[in-house]
Order: sequence, then structure tokens, then C-alpha cells
Amino acid sequence: MNLNEVMKFVESEYIVINNTPCELCGGNFLTESVGLSFDSGKAENITQCVCENCGHEREFSFRAPFINTMNAEVSTEELN
Repeated sequence: MNLNEVMKFVESEYIVINNTPCELCGGNFLTESVGLSFDSGKAENITQCVCENCGHEREFSFRAPFINTMNAEVSTEELN
């Protein structure tokens, strides 16, 4: 994946979050933190969110195919 593809992938995650209403009050989620998790060798973006209305917390998990778990070195050519 090149950098443009990675950015589109991440942007699609925020589209999902922004279009998912709080299950308690219907409010919008705000991002509190973003991190990576590795489950069985598969990378995932983990986004912790909180409802702007009621404070309900929710974790969103998205696969991160642009993270190569087998090769920690990323060349600058791959990012262009």
C-alpha cells in the first residue's frame, strides 16, 4: 500500500465512527485515543471513543493491512 491508500483506509475508519450513533442516546462519538494492537500476528487500529452527549465509551477496532508485522522496516519508497 502506498501512503495515499493508507490515508484513504484510515479516513474510512473515521467515516464509520462518525456514522455510528451512540447505542445509549444516539449522540456522536468523539475520538479520545488511537493505537495499534497485534492479535495473532494481525495488526488492528484501536480507536477509543466517547459519546459527546452522555459520556458512554466505545472501542472501535479496524484491521490494519498496511502494517507489515513480518517486516518492521518500512522503506521510504513504500510511503511515497
